[in-house]
Amino acid sequence: MDTKPQKNACSEKDVHNISAMDLRKNKEGHVKIELDTPPESKKWRDMNGKERAMRLFLICGKTVALLALLYLFVCSLDLLSMALQLVGGKATGEIFSNPLMSNPMVGLMIGILVTVAVQSSSTSTSIVVSLVAAGYFPSVKTAIPIIMGANVGTSITNTLVAITRINNRAEFGLAFAGATVHDMFNWLTVVVLLIIEVSTGYLFYLTEAIVATLDYNEGAEDIKLIKVITEPLTKAIMEIDKNVLNGWAMQDPDYDNKTLLKVWCGEEKCESLFALFDIGDTATGAIMTVVSLLLLCGCLILMVKLLQNVLQGTVAKLIQKTINANIPYVPWLTGYIAILVGAGATFVLQSSSVFTSALTPLVGMQIISVNRMYPLCLGSNIGTTTTALIAALTASASKIKLTVQIALCHLFFNLTGILIFYPIPFMRWPLPMCKKLGQTTARFRWFAFFYLLMSFFVIPGIVLGLSLADENGYVLMGVGIPILLILALVVIINLLQNRFPKALPPFLRTWDWLPLWMRSIEPADRLISKLCGCCVKDMTEDEKEEIAKNEELNEAKGIENIVAPD
Repeated sequence: MDTKPQKNACSEKDVHNISAMDLRKNKEGHVKIELDTPPESKKWRDMNGKERAMRLFLICGKTVALLALLYLFVCSLDLLSMALQLVGGKATGEIFSNPLMSNPMVGLMIGILVTVAVQSSSTSTSIVVSLVAAGYFPSVKTAIPIIMGANVGTSITNTLVAITRINNRAEFGLAFAGATVHDMFNWLTVVVLLIIEVSTGYLFYLTEAIVATLDYNEGAEDIKLIKVITEPLTKAIMEIDKNVLNGWAMQDPDYDNKTLLKVWCGEEKCESLFALFDIGDTATGAIMTVVSLLLLCGCLILMVKLLQNVLQGTVAKLIQKTINANIPYVPWLTGYIAILVGAGATFVLQSSSVFTSALTPLVGMQIISVNRMYPLCLGSNIGTTTTALIAALTASASKIKLTVQIALCHLFFNLTGILIFYPIPFMRWPLPMCKKLGQTTARFRWFAFFYLLMSFFVIPGIVLGLSLADENGYVLMGVGIPILLILALVVIINLLQNRFPKALPPFLRTWDWLPLWMRSIEPADRLISKLCGCCVKDMTEDEKEEIAKNEELNEAKGIENIVAPD
């Protein structure tokens, strides 16, 4: 019998595999083979009462499960922050009161390393505000580099979240790009503004002028939004006494024998789980670091699986178009609205880490584009400054001007970075940088760990060591300036190679004259593959095709969004 291809029709070779089907004749007399439509793919109008009830039940169940996982995810981040503070112990507080903090590079690197250690820029900035209020810093100028470092250190959280998608190369590359756009912005802003601040005192004098015009009311209360629902669970497990951490930072002898883990509430023992066991700060911190990391990874994996199940087909396309679409007639305004959304969401969550970490898997799933993630992260940086402002307003009347000034430095640091790296499309350097990182980590997955160690541990550690070697900074300048000049030269040559190759001598138009290990990661990849053959797997052809396709799409989108505003 002569047949025409029909929608939902099977080929002849598949007919013998069909157990339940309908054979019907259309108007032309051709036989059409139709499979029973699964209830999940049926349209609402085609369902009977039972199927509609089942669909509603599944939607409600998945929504509740997603909200529950998100709640546990936020709680796990809070618990991880507290656990790391317990592990760090007294050293975390004392390190801020070191007299070497007057060196801007030392302050910057300490801000990065401590924030990485405690997984909370809010904790770092709040300690700095307390030290300013107590007069432990000779000037607000001393605290500004620490605030800058805290801004960089907090971005490690969403980078760690991206690594949980490492099993899927294409998803991992996109998620890593979405996570590191935050890193790139923070690092670039620090490089530019630290130089400006040391040279001119821009942030100090700007905020000093603003503070002089403000009226103050002492004793503002802490604002709790999302913490109202997360604290009952986290406090039931463990609770830390922030007054003890501040006391250690101020070297107050009254706190020498205190424990950071809150065990006593008045004259009675606290009702938290670890207060009852009372096994000490270090043991509690170590146990809860492992538990909270397992909970964090488990929640993320389950959330991604659930989102992949929910956000399919038409729903996924609708969400993609809605989130990534530009406002008609005024497309340039879309990015600024995204900044406001990011700031508002972070203010509600009281944590930039929670907000950006929740979005990172969605970038990997291509629900949110990297270009849209960028303004959301910028808004998140603004939203997180509210924590320091609230902490500043709780200071005594004699110190409130100083604490408000340092909190405003945090705010204007981020606002100035946004003014430099967002309004002018050509200046959105974090976008191409993070996309290149995403492409690299998709091909060489070990590079993600290398980047993480170098950016948040090795480089800050080396710079800190060189800064401590000489109070005048000559050792750091002697090592750092030649390296920076070489890097600047490489960047300039790369730009000329891509845009104006004829302006270069013939041998500089490519890097082929250099040894392979100096211009490619592949030799390092082969070495690591030999050393860790069980951990490093070659890409399949399907993975190569998927990555190549994503790279082409991202490159096209990136060019469009960098050349023209969102």
